Amino acid sequence: MSEEPYDGTPVAALRRIAFLLERARADSYKVKAYRGAAAAVLALTPDEVAARAAAGTLTDLPGVGGSTARVISQAASGRLPDKLAEAEQQYGAPLTSGGAELRAHLRGDLHSHSDWSDGGSPIEEMAMTAMELGHDYLVLTDHSPRLKIARGLSVERLTRQLDVVAAVNEHLAGSGFRLLRGIEVDILDDGRLDQTDLMLGRLDVRVASVHSKLAMEPDAMTRRMVAAVRNPFTNVLGHCTGRLVTGARGTRGQSRFDARTVFEACAEEGVAVEINSRPERRDPPTRLLELARDIGCLFSIDSDAHAPGQLDYPVLGCERAEAAGIDADRIVNTWPVEELLDWARP
Repeated sequence: MSEEPYDGTPVAALRRIAFLLERARADSYKVKAYRGAAAAVLALTPDEVAARAAAGTLTDLPGVGGSTARVISQAASGRLPDKLAEAEQQYGAPLTSGGAELRAHLRGDLHSHSDWSDGGSPIEEMAMTAMELGHDYLVLTDHSPRLKIARGLSVERLTRQLDVVAAVNEHLAGSGFRLLRGIEVDILDDGRLDQTDLMLGRLDVRVASVHSKLAMEPDAMTRRMVAAVRNPFTNVLGHCTGRLVTGARGTRGQSRFDARTVFEACAEEGVAVEINSRPERRDPPTRLLELARDIGCLFSIDSDAHAPGQLDYPVLGCERAEAAGIDADRIVNTWPVEELLDWARP
């Protein structure tokens, strides 16, 4: 048992363990145990937590099991929880040796998911974690209706989500942080966007991505992507090749399209090419990243986070952007929020 002192709260210890597990892409059921326990003790006073720890009744709380009860007890007694020490040792090291200088310039993240679609955590937890990581803003970009496997949002559900975003911002008023209204909208087979213009017009930022028929014939895929890029609502072209290079879902080759034609359209329309920072994507590949650089594209370095711990991923994209010699002022999420919103407005 660790005798190292700990001056944080039990909730902070549980959230930090969950964050580190998410950052390492651990199984979601492991993460949920710690986030569920944090929610269970959040409403308790320190004295109530201490009393339950002394009486051995922490596990009577819904969502608290033996392992999480030990974390709570150790933290409440001022000792570094063993599970936290273990997680820090296994997963707490920097994700990469580069990218720190550019990461310091990032003000926000334009691509994130909550449990309203295929993310694992509530909107408010994503927002709080982004704020703790030093972001000025986070764009919530849950999926659009066609992506049923990811519980894509209909017009009705997205309308309700906008009310939640407004409530989160009201709660965080004065913090200097803003949660922005967004969407990761599917690019349909013919290049149209998978949401109504009326709904797209109510959002702050729109990431357009291909999620289906990734093996489409190259000429047709090029036309499809260019049509989406030229749509006045499109701000960011998400993970442009759709490739997977590692991870639990296996690997997947990249889509074939005329990258020069697509990136020239991005440059002409002021659409940012996403540097997707997920370790299993690393999209676009280096050759295409350098082509987009040479053509004069804007970029957005995004986490594509599906859990709070994954909001730490942008440093991986920053390392790639630094290696490619991309200037910070060409990366739209280094811009202040009002400048970003002016650029993103249709």
